[in-house]
Amino acid sequence: MRSPAEYFTGTATAHSWAPGRVNLLGEHTDYNDGFMLPIATPQRTDVMLGPSDDGRFHLYSATLDERCDFAPHDRAPPGFGRYIEGCIRLLEQRGVTVPPLRIYVHSNLALGTGLSSSAALEVATLRALNELLKLNLDGVSIARIAQQAEIQYAGVNCGIMDQMAASLADSEHMLFLDARSLDTRLLPLPANTEVLVVDSGVARTLAASKYNERRAECEQAAHMLGVPSLRDVTRLEDVEALPSPLRERARHVVTENMRVMEACGEISAGRFGQLMNESHASLRDDYEVSIAALDTLTEALRAHPAVLGARLTGAGFGGACVALCRHGLADDAGQFAVQRVNAAGGSASVLIPPPRTKRGTI
Repeated sequence: MRSPAEYFTGTATAHSWAPGRVNLLGEHTDYNDGFMLPIATPQRTDVMLGPSDDGRFHLYSATLDERCDFAPHDRAPPGFGRYIEGCIRLLEQRGVTVPPLRIYVHSNLALGTGLSSSAALEVATLRALNELLKLNLDGVSIARIAQQAEIQYAGVNCGIMDQMAASLADSEHMLFLDARSLDTRLLPLPANTEVLVVDSGVARTLAASKYNERRAECEQAAHMLGVPSLRDVTRLEDVEALPSPLRERARHVVTENMRVMEACGEISAGRFGQLMNESHASLRDDYEVSIAALDTLTEALRAHPAVLGARLTGAGFGGACVALCRHGLADDAGQFAVQRVNAAGGSASVLIPPPRTKRGTI
């Protein structure tokens, strides 16, 4: 792994970062114009920029110990460079001249765990370019460009939540997000609680998963119901006339939006945890994006008395689970769950004891 001092001929001329995100409630609702409650992770991705001396872009990921190079009018090779290239190309489409650069990436976000390392990379890249080129882009604009970079250049037909969370959230509050209006507001966690994130040990590749299939199913369900998106369905009974599996997919989205809106009200920490448990059951049974490892891990988490609720976080098909815990006991609960899962042959590990853990540095 090369250090920034070894990579740049001089010093970097711009440096920015963005966090990952954990979603407490509102999974698979963003591309349905719905509601969600993510929170930023303490872990983050840093991006440094410096001039290129040969007219080509040179990208290096210290995390992967991989590099890629491409000419200004060529495609980046497959891999992490496609996300960065997407950010560059979309700025160019806005009339911005992006000079050839050396770009250094470092992240302490666990890859493939559902903490949205791709959005963190996109937002950190755009923040660094914003600083270098003095573009005066606001946080919402950065999130929108980052989303399109992932859709158009990485081939993932994602919603806006991950990029909005990486751009606007912090690790002390929930970010309420309306995916249609992009209205946001920061909300406190339930009283006397903290967040725990545990990796199931099963990595997932979002572009290769059934994520795009689920999105297409939701669009088909909305079309059959005669609404612009499933966010516009307010009566649960309306989805029951749909054929399977569209009925189940729509039922998850409608009930998940209801859970988010209830969680934004004045409810107890215990009720918030129940909503998280209900969300996992819905993702498992109606949306069918859970796997055995995630189900086993959430059960192990709920077996600890400090855990109020637990669910998968991210798109599913592997990755991590998030739990709401009584304050001061998240680490105990995490170690308990990991020991129980791994004693049965699993490979789980604690990613975040509480969100106030110190951020990593390069």
